[in-house]
Amino acid sequence: MPLTQLIYASTPFGFDASLLSNILLDARRCNARDDITGALIARQDLFLQLLEGPEDKVNACYQRIRRDDRHVEVTKLMQRSIKTRLFPSWAMRDDPAYSWMWTMEEVANGAVERATEDEVLNFFTRLSYLKVFPSDGA
Repeated sequence: MPLTQLIYASTPFGFDASLLSNILLDARRCNARDDITGALIARQDLFLQLLEGPEDKVNACYQRIRRDDRHVEVTKLMQRSIKTRLFPSWAMRDDPAYSWMWTMEEVANGAVERATEDEVLNFFTRLSYLKVFPSDGA
């Protein structure tokens, strides 16, 4: 079955630790069911998420996210066919990415809208190499 990789950005609506926890619980449950893996970079100003798995399941997941009122201004940044996953053992990895990607000021000034596919993919490639501790959850 062909695999697809999709990256989108959105603005969180009412971001706090409880919201993030609920999103991660939902994502991990649904993604495990649908053979989707990926990562979510989540901050108070930005959700940047990579989804990978069967194309029909990833597209259905993305449509659910577009309807989810915890996300505002959902924008697909890229989608491509892949042979291997960046996050094969993660139903949904999360990271706040405060120190190694766009600042909040850069996001406010349009960094997401100006981003290239390579730039956003590089964020996730870098995240895939970062060490994780077992308590971080898969």
